Amino acid sequence: MPDSAVLALFLVGLLGGTHCVGMCGGIVGALSLGGPPRWSLHLAYSGGRIASYAAAGAVAGALGAGAALAGQWPVRLLLYVLANLLLIALGLYLLGITRFLAPLETAGGGLWRRIQPHTRRFLPARSVGQAFPLGILWGWLPCGLVYSALASALTAGSAGRGALMMAAFGLGTLPNLLLAGLFVGRLDGFLKRPAVRAAAGLLIVAFGLWGLFAAVRLAIGQA
Repeated sequence: MPDSAVLALFLVGLLGGTHCVGMCGGIVGALSLGGPPRWSLHLAYSGGRIASYAAAGAVAGALGAGAALAGQWPVRLLLYVLANLLLIALGLYLLGITRFLAPLETAGGGLWRRIQPHTRRFLPARSVGQAFPLGILWGWLPCGLVYSALASALTAGSAGRGALMMAAFGLGTLPNLLLAGLFVGRLDGFLKRPAVRAAAGLLIVAFGLWGLFAAVRLAIGQA
């Protein structure tokens, strides 16, 4: 991936806030029940969630690096094309044009059914010691947005860079979820507006198309 990959995934997380609030808004809203928001709980929850993303990114980066090492540049190019195709699919998903990523979320449901029962021991989360592990577990919730970012992490070239890319993605999701904790339902309504979803989807599609253009240039250069 080019050096802009970390920034791109940060922006994907930021612009994908419509999806993040829908997936995690209930949990972050629950952290605010019974009084004003406790930012220590929200930050601990999101810190655990981002830690899970980084761990998954490290695995994806290591797997991608191993595959590229075995197959040299054609495999790297294939992974890069796959990552950007999923990025385009994500943008279309946010635009409401296709449910292409829904099967990915369904495929992750088996793992989530094993993890979800363990979240109950930390609910309701009234301390940092409960919110952080809750975030770690909730980070494995099946999510097409996360899976598309992981596809990009496959092209990272190393476990460390894969972790960095997914951490950047997670940090991009942070403002939306912190604001969701503050405003609870208000932000969710704003982010579901058609114009907001269209802007987010179109920009993410643009990232994917630019990546495919770069892949074509790389292929021509290697020919």
